Amino acid sequence: MKIGNLNIERGIFLAPMENMSDFPFRMICKKLGADIVCSEFISSEALIREAKQAYRKMTINPNERPIGIQIYGNRVKAMVEAAQIAQEQGPDFIDINFGCPVKKVALKGAGAGLLRDISLMIKICEEVVRHTSLPVTAKTRLGWDNGSIVILDVAKKMESVGIEALTLHARTRAQGFKGEADWNWIKQVKQKVGIPIIGNGDVKNPEQVLQMFNSTGCDAVMIGRGALINPWIFKQAKEYMRSGILPPEPTLSEKIETLIEHLKYSVEYKGESQALIAMRKHYCGYLKGLPHIAQFRNELMCCKTSKEVIEHLEEFLTKYSYMPQADHLAREQC
Repeated sequence: MKIGNLNIERGIFLAPMENMSDFPFRMICKKLGADIVCSEFISSEALIREAKQAYRKMTINPNERPIGIQIYGNRVKAMVEAAQIAQEQGPDFIDINFGCPVKKVALKGAGAGLLRDISLMIKICEEVVRHTSLPVTAKTRLGWDNGSIVILDVAKKMESVGIEALTLHARTRAQGFKGEADWNWIKQVKQKVGIPIIGNGDVKNPEQVLQMFNSTGCDAVMIGRGALINPWIFKQAKEYMRSGILPPEPTLSEKIETLIEHLKYSVEYKGESQALIAMRKHYCGYLKGLPHIAQFRNELMCCKTSKEVIEHLEEFLTKYSYMPQADHLAREQC
């Protein structure tokens, strides 16, 4: 698939996720095989008002390229200005969020809320494309609810105004993240338009990555929650697609070492106190499947410094590294 000068075959992408796909996590996923990453979604209104946190979300490290900056909003002028601001940060493309289902976004007419105002959605696409020199992509859902699935019409209109690729989360806004994603719609959209289609929704293991490619014909697969549970999914899926053999789970040492690396990135990016808070939501994914994880995770969350967290992790590694079955113990849910 091509997006501007990018040309990636059967790519596996990290989804933009608010409070999750920040710079530290993107760096980890990139090192573990993600072909393209994207910023957290950024409010156009916050950007044009020069909000410090909005600008901070646009942090780009050369080692995480290719990368897109994702923006959202419901005013054409603000979206154009925000895209131009984002362009100055040097991403590889601009992505527009038309898929966020949360009430504080969608019920204010932004994100997935624009699925109830298709003319405004397409106008935003058209004007952002017209006023920026970078490739522009979009991410959306099937429709507002099961009674108003509009994605086939939306996809064709987006293509006609210059959107270069479309990510489709195969749920409606009403579903949120519940129920099952209907991949059949990804297949139908792919057959209707010529631009690359990136499939998204219910991809949580390497087998499902290959299944989505084969069953929908999509050009790339985007993974969100599946990467939070298992950041190694990108590397594992590529190996599975290449060999047809599921790769082994990461070792205890790999899990601990990667978690420490993530923590260090987070401290550098957010500062000590904020990093310790931010990392709490990642402990479960990194440590799932390890012995006595619930108790150990609680101990990590009580640590006051990153040094203390690292010491606990290293002690844990030393304690269980002698066990030949340490990496294959029965899974204890977080």
